[in-house]
Amino acid sequence: MCNLYSVTKGQAAIRELTGAMTDSTGNLPPLPGIFPDYAAPIMCNQPGGRELMMARWGMPSPVFALKGRNCDPGVTNIRNTASPHWRRWLGPENRCVVPFTSFAENEHRADGTKPPVWFALDETRPLACFAGIWTRWTSVRKVKEGKTTNDVFGFLTTEPNQEVGAIHPKAMPVILRTRQEIDLWMTTPWSEASKLQRPLPDATLVIVARCSKQDTGGIAL
Repeated sequence: MCNLYSVTKGQAAIRELTGAMTDSTGNLPPLPGIFPDYAAPIMCNQPGGRELMMARWGMPSPVFALKGRNCDPGVTNIRNTASPHWRRWLGPENRCVVPFTSFAENEHRADGTKPPVWFALDETRPLACFAGIWTRWTSVRKVKEGKTTNDVFGFLTTEPNQEVGAIHPKAMPVILRTRQEIDLWMTTPWSEASKLQRPLPDATLVIVARCSKQDTGGIAL
């Protein structure tokens, strides 16, 4: 599971890649380490057009996963899009893209440690997006917060390509690299959009960092 990623490119670059017409994120700083339940930028369809906005990472959990629990921190990664739980959010009105510059998978070492390994499209860490879904949801995410209403998101996963599979053989995020792919994800019927739930071709990702909880990519913070 991808439970850590980074986005260190500025808002102008995100708006250009995603086609966002409005931006409600405020003064968005570089985010070198985004963990589950953190607020992060997403681009989604709104009545006035595509909007770049902030949301909390973690979609509502299925009912069976909440048995015996008094809070729902959310589901970060979605694989089984045939599940009725997820099907309700697969239309264009609930699809989003999640900007990133690198993402981490844990390497399981023989000594029992699981340090993060960071992947990007190349050493310069160009901007790309995860294919995601979002909704507005009322729940108890943290007991100390009580019941709150939040915009929340998660992103799809698929089988890994060669580079990710060498570190994490179970899955990798669904990645959109071009404006054309983003437009397909944001506008087409699910029968077409679902074809994007596939791994990147082999040799399209590189390891850019290891053993760090952040990936600054040379950005001065």
